[in-house]
Amino acid sequence: MQVTIYSDGSARGNPGPGGYGTIIRYIDTKGTVHEREFSAGYKNTTNNRMELLGAITGIEALTKPCEITLISDSKYVTDAFNQNWIKGWLKNNWKNSQKQPVKNVDLWKRLLKAMEPHNVKFQWIKGHAGHAENERCDQLATSAADGSHLLDDTGFMVV
Repeated sequence: MQVTIYSDGSARGNPGPGGYGTIIRYIDTKGTVHEREFSAGYKNTTNNRMELLGAITGIEALTKPCEITLISDSKYVTDAFNQNWIKGWLKNNWKNSQKQPVKNVDLWKRLLKAMEPHNVKFQWIKGHAGHAENERCDQLATSAADGSHLLDDTGFMVV
């Protein structure tokens, strides 16, 4: 099954309250479009963590192996795969090219685990450029960040 996932993350302050927005879309064999939206807000987090969590949430929602195109305005997420950063991090035991620990390892590991049964291609698009699904994901993310029922980002640690 071919699935397109759009995702975006937002933080009000960095760190600060944040949220993600995700849209999953696929077309069934009869040509019917199916779409589902996800969002959640967190009390204290970062934009990068929310970008990752948006991608993770979309992939984790899938119940069988899929061909996924994940579209994001986050170079942090897309370049990790398209520029092969992730391979270097794994090879170097989660250290970056400056020999420093990779940030957000808990979410990178969760993303890799979620991707295991799927074939995922990452595609970057320019944010705030009128792309309808990206704008909707941004709206979901910012609304979630501004919401009143914010969750704890248990993996986030203030350094």
